[in-house]
Amino acid sequence: MSWTEEIDEIHRRRARAEQCGGAEAVARHHAAGKLTIRERIDGLLDAKSFQEVGKLAGTAKYDDAGKLLSFTPSPYVAGIGKIDGRPVAVGGEDYTIKGGAGYGGARRKGGQGGFIEDLANLYRIPLVNLIDGVGGSVTSISRRGHSTFPGSGPDGFERSVELMGIVPVVSAVMGTAAGGPSGRAILAHWSVMVKDSSQIFAAGPPVVERAYNTKVTKEELGGHKMAVDTAGTIDNAADSEADCLAQIRRFLSYMPSNVWELPPQIVCSDAVDRCEDVLASIIPRSKRQPYDMRKLIELIVDRESTFEIQPSFGRAVITTLARMNGMVVGVIAFNPMFGGVVDVKAARKQAHFTELCDTFNIPLIFFVDVPGFQIGMEAEAAGILRIGMQARYLNMQLTVPTYTVVVRNCYGMAGGNTIDRSGLNFKIAWPSAEWGSLPIEGGVKAAFKRELAAAEDPVAKEAEIEAEIKRMTSPFLTAEAFGVEDLIDPRETRPYLCRFLEAAQVGMKTRLGPKLRSGVRP
Repeated sequence: MSWTEEIDEIHRRRARAEQCGGAEAVARHHAAGKLTIRERIDGLLDAKSFQEVGKLAGTAKYDDAGKLLSFTPSPYVAGIGKIDGRPVAVGGEDYTIKGGAGYGGARRKGGQGGFIEDLANLYRIPLVNLIDGVGGSVTSISRRGHSTFPGSGPDGFERSVELMGIVPVVSAVMGTAAGGPSGRAILAHWSVMVKDSSQIFAAGPPVVERAYNTKVTKEELGGHKMAVDTAGTIDNAADSEADCLAQIRRFLSYMPSNVWELPPQIVCSDAVDRCEDVLASIIPRSKRQPYDMRKLIELIVDRESTFEIQPSFGRAVITTLARMNGMVVGVIAFNPMFGGVVDVKAARKQAHFTELCDTFNIPLIFFVDVPGFQIGMEAEAAGILRIGMQARYLNMQLTVPTYTVVVRNCYGMAGGNTIDRSGLNFKIAWPSAEWGSLPIEGGVKAAFKRELAAAEDPVAKEAEIEAEIKRMTSPFLTAEAFGVEDLIDPRETRPYLCRFLEAAQVGMKTRLGPKLRSGVRP
């Protein structure tokens, strides 16, 4: 006896699922400049590597004889595949079916907890969420006959939170995300959205209008200019869906599959002993003159290896993944084009990136040119001290090798947030470096107020005191006292760091696993 009839039925239902919401719905989706969820998954994963799970899940109608009349697939597609040959779990809403609204089954495939998150957790592989769904609505109350308590449904955020300490989680907002889906988008180690075709907010324009009697568009409320540039809710913006998928692949190329592994090391064709002459003159003699910190970074790390996180948010600080001799590193640098002064946004950005790198066993390199925290009424009102000291708190719990390279200024509490006091406290300086509790300029006026007031020529006296103190701030004097571990030729930075990074790999293998951070963040 053959099971051909039932097997054929499986294939018919699979074919129906592959049609998404049908030709008309797909056409409308394409007309809006968007790919279907199946096209997105195909564009993300290595060719022919996707194994879908739950393709037959959905809503069916039968006649009295039990014959199938219609079948509507579940508005969520999930499964496993590979990116650069490494397994990943992936899932996303199918907007062409009921706007990607939550599937009413007792067991979810994903999107709001469910199978795909469980799989990523138990298999210890990265999870990619391709978010394009409306989440719940008040119509669900009518369908159930009662309202549900927030967060107490069949699948909550428990697994989403657990995954944050175990495997890399990526969220790509590829449509409009509000409510539950927007919250899940934030529970990720890195997030991205597509310019002009995706939005994210706690509640949409109709709810805002009802609450505040103010009309706003979806783009104004939660487009990339708000979510990425202003609020930092989402990390990066992509120019197109293809760019979004490419960025996901790029980000994951720096990540280990889980916290029990080191990041993937690649063969590097860039010479370890490359010493760029331009580094000898990249720092201007004038402290007020800016320079290109991104160029400085690129002259030291492996060529074309940087992937910047949050490039348009908190721009006084640059956070980027990169490689040194094929080894993954996290770079935190201070941007003199924006003064390098750490404001609340820059402090948030630094703290998040520090935690990301420590969680996934990525060594940190600081390129320091920071005059301090932002000061003034606005900064104090924004809570700069509380947010700023989170970086210090996290640095005290670092488990990864950390290297502090002072290229110019290192002052105040913000300067102290660039060193690894829980580890080697390894500080390297260029001859252009200087440091202290606060810059001499202005500091003398505060510290020697009485002497200056009593002087016949206060201006000349201030200059005299500044010159004497300036002489004692020479990095050579600190190096003589081993107050800084090394003073180096800037051109030597790349080979110097590469040697220590290579040696550090041995010890890093003994400190793998989840990072348990005790205490309460300030």
